[in-house]
Amino acid sequence: MTNQDANEPPSTTKTTTSSDTTKSPATVTTAAAIPNPTPDSSSHTASELHLLSRITGLERQLREQTALLARLTRTTPVASSACVPTSNLAVTSTPTSDDTAAPRSAPPSRSRSRSPRRARAFNPAAYTTRHIALKFAYLGSRYGGFEHANGNVTPQPTVEEVLWKALRKGRLISPEVPPGADESVNVLWGPEERRRAYACAEVGDRYKKSAHAKPRLRLDLNWEGCQYSKCGRTDRGVSAFGQVVGIRVRSNRPRAVEKPGQEEVAQQLGNGDRDTEVAADPLPEDDDMPAIDSEDLATETYEKEFDPVGDELPYISLLNALLPPDIRVLAWCPSPPADFDARFSCRERRYKYFFTNPAFCPTPGALGLLRGAQGREGWLDVERMKIAAKKLEGVHDFRNFCKIDASKQMSSCVRRITFCDVVEWDGSGRAVVEHEGLNERDQREFDVDPGIVSGYGNGNGNGNVDRIQTHAGPKVYAFCVHGTAFLWHQVRCMVAVLFLVGQGLEEPSIVDELLDVAKHPGRPMYEMADDAPLVLWDCIFPDKDKDPNGPSDGEMVDSLDWLYAGDERTVPALLTSPAKNDGKFGVGAVVDELWTQWREAKMQEILAGSLLDLAISQGDQSPFRRVVPDARGPKSQKVFDGSARARMQGRYVSIMKKPRMENLEVLNAKWLKGRQGRRAREEADAETSGLGE
Repeated sequence: MTNQDANEPPSTTKTTTSSDTTKSPATVTTAAAIPNPTPDSSSHTASELHLLSRITGLERQLREQTALLARLTRTTPVASSACVPTSNLAVTSTPTSDDTAAPRSAPPSRSRSRSPRRARAFNPAAYTTRHIALKFAYLGSRYGGFEHANGNVTPQPTVEEVLWKALRKGRLISPEVPPGADESVNVLWGPEERRRAYACAEVGDRYKKSAHAKPRLRLDLNWEGCQYSKCGRTDRGVSAFGQVVGIRVRSNRPRAVEKPGQEEVAQQLGNGDRDTEVAADPLPEDDDMPAIDSEDLATETYEKEFDPVGDELPYISLLNALLPPDIRVLAWCPSPPADFDARFSCRERRYKYFFTNPAFCPTPGALGLLRGAQGREGWLDVERMKIAAKKLEGVHDFRNFCKIDASKQMSSCVRRITFCDVVEWDGSGRAVVEHEGLNERDQREFDVDPGIVSGYGNGNGNGNVDRIQTHAGPKVYAFCVHGTAFLWHQVRCMVAVLFLVGQGLEEPSIVDELLDVAKHPGRPMYEMADDAPLVLWDCIFPDKDKDPNGPSDGEMVDSLDWLYAGDERTVPALLTSPAKNDGKFGVGAVVDELWTQWREAKMQEILAGSLLDLAISQGDQSPFRRVVPDARGPKSQKVFDGSARARMQGRYVSIMKKPRMENLEVLNAKWLKGRQGRRAREEADAETSGLGE
């Protein structure tokens, strides 16, 4: 058939030969436009009749498949919206004339303007989920601790509250919000703003007298259905660099589609109705026309295999775009164990508590340079602290190194400390100042006179130095402690005792005394250390087959397969457009945001340090040479508790002479006694309800 023949109107009668039919597919296209063509046997040979009958069958199959495809296209959105309207789906689809979800009175606008944006409802049932683990860090100064208690309003938001709202805002979780609870995904930061929103209808509140007062909202976090678990529960002001949670989140994996059986498809397409075909001799063996069956077209699928990492949602970048800059997701684990629980699967938690030496500014003269048996004011004896710290290792009853929470009704305070020591810390910003791409060492190290920087680094044999700068002034130390589990305020109580030992106010043997709970069942009322320098450094999840209480063959190693921001396996999921980065470096990425935090703090350090240098260098320097007696006398003492300045108190009273708290058993009994009436009523109501059922 020529091009002229193909363009002729359907009504034109033309004799078709075998060679013309098999030469070009245009014949099939032309014939498809003729409704139910009937072969005329009077003017065709048997072979031509066979070809015409074959074409007729193919045309019928094509029409039936087209009709089936149209029906499936119309019915699929309706079926998926049985519970939620089509407009609730997060994935947009091309509107059709049969789309009943779109409002008829207001057809969609063709304008590309995105302002104002209308929030689209979300249908979580349209997506799959997966259980993952997240490792993240936060600076705790702006937060009221990690854990959130439902109905409890704190002046500062908790880390858990901020994380929950970010997960909801990113549609990673979709829990039901209880009636009367805050449905917003935006965090309220100011204490007054939080009080207005969550407590404005409290009795006695001045906002209740206003006619415009709104009902009190409950700040409830609902983790139901999210398979949520958390590892460490840090206190108000405490930071974490390796906090871990387990959670079930939305996945990019497509939902499995149930395929109809071949018999059902064949019946729908009418393949069983073959008696209308014209019987003819079989085609010659050299005929190259392919045999097409509708079963093949309907049942063949060409689905791309889903990569659980490369094709998955970029969880790190997605969450970091929604979280404040002082909370950063560092890594995610795509395949935690089936029974993974962030709290109970963790076998070791590691904490660090940072401090300087001198701990606080010494007073020049006799008071600061010489303090008798207690040493120099402000200076800590690190070696004595190390001796005391080693006594904390092992399995002990730490009831005298914690705060008892009677509501937990703990029967034992026995915990295992695997490592405890005081070490000099030189890692603060070390990667920033030593990485070859982040410093000027390459340009400066050969231009510096070694004599000028004598003592500032180690020579390399060529007259040069390895490090241009060293830590001058107060050194930084870290109290490092690793344990299988910790009690409430345990680390802060331990480091408070070590500070007293370092100041010479207590002997290292005080640790042995406090660990002897048979001799001292009640904790002495000493002050615990400040919260700001404490960091939950890491959480370790070793192989569950390894007994954590058995003989130790070295340091515990984390066995989870963590994917950190910027890792090679995570990059394909991010670099899908030039506007995205690898999640570690780039605008808004982990390092970029943390650099902003570090530089802001560095500028504050430079300004405060420069002002301190200026104040010290001014004047005739006579205070450093003046010898004066201790004006305070023996009735006053500065005590270091880890905060920015020492705490002034009267004459120091040793720990073992301080008043004692009641022991664990008495505190538990008192709490139960105060709750007995309500608990009895609750148990009676439960029994009555059980009998009624």
